[in-house]
Amino acid sequence: MPKMKTKSSAKKRFKLTGTGKVMAPVAYKRHNLRKRSQKMKRQARGTMVLAAGDAAKVIRHFLHK
Repeated sequence: MPKMKTKSSAKKRFKLTGTGKVMAPVAYKRHNLRKRSQKMKRQARGTMVLAAGDAAKVIRHFLHK
């Protein structure tokens, strides 16, 4: 059987920390930004740690290298 390849889309969007948590860009920052409060836009900079349920889905794709 050939090896499963890592999902290329997941590889580009997510990063694993040293402790195994998943870092991802913050959502809702692409368009319609005039509707969003300045506070929301400021807090959505950079990356965030994904919730456990979402992280499990991402890790499943990462482990198929």
